[in-house]
Amino acid sequence: MPTAYCVKCKTSIEIKDPQNVTLKNGKPAVKGVCPNCGTSVFRIGKA
Repeated sequence: MPTAYCVKCKTSIEIKDPQNVTLKNGKPAVKGVCPNCGTSVFRIGKA
């Protein structure tokens, strides 16, 4: 499971429902939801 930093919880969490995305410049990224608070989280560079 990929991890990301949740700004609302102020901790590093495992991403719930991760989705691999590609940015405009071609870099890979992962976006998903924080399992604790439901805030969307984003991590660049992990595919």
